[in-house]
This record gives sequence, C-alpha cells and structure tokens, in this order.
Amino acid sequence: MTQTLPQPADSPQAAEPQKSARRKPNPRLLIPVVLAIAALGYGIWLLIPRPAATSLKLSGRIEANETDIGAKTAGRITSMNFREGDEVQTGQVVAQLTDEEVNAQLLAATSEVAAARQAEQQAKLDIAVVDSRIQEAQLNLVQSRGDARGRIEQASSTVSSARAQLSQAEAQVKQAQAQVKEAESRLKFAQKDRDRYAQLVAQGAIDRQQFEQSQTNFEVAQASVGTAQATLQARQDAARAARDQLNAASGSLTQVETTRLNPQIRDAQLEGLYQQRQQAQAKLAAAQANVKTAIAKQQQYQKRLDSFEIKSPIHGVVTARPVEPGAVVATGRTLLTVIDLNTVYLRGFVPEGDIGKIRVGQPASVFLDSNPTQPLSARVAAIDPKASFTPENIYFRDDRVKQVFGIKLSIDDPSGFAKPGMPADGEIKLRNEG
Repeated sequence: MTQTLPQPADSPQAAEPQKSARRKPNPRLLIPVVLAIAALGYGIWLLIPRPAATSLKLSGRIEANETDIGAKTAGRITSMNFREGDEVQTGQVVAQLTDEEVNAQLLAATSEVAAARQAEQQAKLDIAVVDSRIQEAQLNLVQSRGDARGRIEQASSTVSSARAQLSQAEAQVKQAQAQVKEAESRLKFAQKDRDRYAQLVAQGAIDRQQFEQSQTNFEVAQASVGTAQATLQARQDAARAARDQLNAASGSLTQVETTRLNPQIRDAQLEGLYQQRQQAQAKLAAAQANVKTAIAKQQQYQKRLDSFEIKSPIHGVVTARPVEPGAVVATGRTLLTVIDLNTVYLRGFVPEGDIGKIRVGQPASVFLDSNPTQPLSARVAAIDPKASFTPENIYFRDDRVKQVFGIKLSIDDPSGFAKPGMPADGEIKLRNEG
C-alpha cells in the first residue's frame, strides 16, 4: 500500500489549491449588486425625456360606399348590359324593361292628343267663321242705310251662304255616320277576334300575349266607336246650327224685302253674332284645355316608358347583379350594385385612450400590402360617435375592458390600386402640442 506523503507548505503543489480558493467569488454576493445596477438604470431611463409620438398607426380593411340601382317602375327585364366586375360609366344604360300595357296606353294617349288638336282647330275655324259673319253683319249695317236693292242682294247672299254651310254640315253628318258604321264594324270584328283568341288561349293553343293584343285591339276599336259617335253628334249639332242660321237668314231676307232692312234689326243680328263668337271662344278654350290634358297624359305614359331604360347614376364597378333578363321586378327592386373606386376608404380602429388625439380632417397615409413603400395620401373622414369592444368575440375577462373607436380614412386618390376587401395599414399624423 502506497502512502502519500504531505507536501511542504511552500511547495508549488500546495500553493495551487490555495490560489483557486481565493479566485472563486460567492454568487450570492453578486445578486444584490446586479439588482442595484438594474434599478439605477431603470430610474435613469425614466428620467430621460423622450420625444412625443408624431403618428398613430392602425390596421384595417379597404371599404367603399355601395350604390343600389333599382327599377323606377315595375316591368319585365329584357336585357342586362353589365355583370359583376364590369366598369360602368355615369349615364350608361345598365338594364332595359318593358310593359306591353304601357305601350298600348301611350298609343291611346297619342290618339287622344290628335283628336283634341283636331277639336281645337275646329273651334278656331268656328271663330273665324263667326268673325267673318260679324264683319259681314257690320257691312250689312252700313248697307242698311243705303238703297233697298243692295240690302236685298246682301240678304240673299247671306241665305246662300247659310244654305251652303248647311249643305256642307249635312254632308259632314253623312260622312260621320259612315265613320260610325265603319267603327262599329271594326268593333264587331275586334270583339269576335278577341273572343276567338280567348277560346284559343283557354285551350292552350296560343300564348297569353296574342290574346292581350286582341284585347287591346278591341279596346282601341271601342274608343274609335266613341270618338266617331262624338264626332257625329258634334256635326249633327253643327248641322242644326247651320239650319238655324239658314232659317234666320231666310227670315232676314223676308224682313228686308218687306221692311227695307230696318237698321235696328241689323244691330240685333250683329249682337247675336257677338254672342256666338263668345260661345265659339269658350269652345276653343275648352278644346285647348283638352289638348293640354291629353298631352299631359301622353307625357305621363312616355315618362313611364322612358323609366324602363335604367341608367347608372355613378361611375364605378358592378359588385352584384341579383336579377337576370326575363325576370319580372317590382318598383324599387335592386337590379345592380355599383361602387365608386375613387371614393374608397380604410376602415380601422384605434384604442380609446388615443381617440382624443384624432380630429376629422387630420392628414393620414394608407399603406397597401401590395406596395407598402409608397403610401397613399388620406385624411380622417369620420370617427364613430361611441366606442365598441374588440375583438368582436370576447373569450377572456381582460378583453372586456378594451374599447376602441372606429374611424374612416378617406383616400385622396386611390388610382385604382385600393379596392374593397383589401387589408391595409394606416398612419395618422398627430399634431404636436406646444
């Protein structure tokens, strides 16, 4: 067994353990020193003044205001000119509607306008005739102070004129009677045609549109009969008036021959013509009112027909097309949804504690993920009036106290780069106080 001998205290082997023991510090003694240094550094950091923040950052999504283009009146869609994603210019026709009933009503209103204008022209002609008679009566009054022979010839001329007018009026009555018969004949034919189409459509041999057309023809024929009968009545009244005028003229001639045309009688005749002129003017005023009424009705149907042409009120891009050609839509039904890409904005949220730093109109920038190095100029367009919680779905108790305010950053010039639905970042430039 080998025994290790003790080494002298001054030997090199004995000196090495003593040096190692002196070099190792106690770790427990270092902890207070480290904590003291950290506390000192934190205190210095708190005392160092820091520059105030010059901007407020947020994230959100690009959105845009939508415009729903609807039908101004009910009808059937015959064409849709744009689909989702298509660009639409202001005033472009985006859809076309139709309604056969409105077309028929417009046709009937046009006929009413023509008839009313004809009645107006007839009333003006009656006034011209009365004016002519007044002028003639005035001359007769002057002539009544002349010789008897001249007065008798004038009265005879008046009788001849009245007789010619009576003949003309009677011829017009016969013509109107023929027109009534013709209109009644057309009405009977239209009625038979409509009844035949009614049976066919009931049997399924033809479509409903053909029957409706025959019904429209029948109604037009009925209106024609009414117009023809009214015209006949008016011409019969005119013939009776012409006959009365002839009788009056014949009586005047007899009176002239017996009394040598008393000037007082001429005065009475002239006064009667003045009354006839007033009556003719009243008829003209009524006819002109009928013309205005007929034109207003025609314009109403024309305006409704024009409303079947749907135009875009804005320049934008179609995002939705809920209906297709052939569908029957009611008034106000949305046909297309369009957004204006030049009025897009960034919708985002800022913490409740920072809302006091933001005002409407403050300058801002929007950064798109597609080009984050080139921001788009923007401004604060709107701030929500009340705070909301974020996130929308709250899973933890601490999230309940986190409130935010929604804001809108309106982009000055999107240039087609910012599109709805794109994620983006925003930076609001803050005003430095003091």
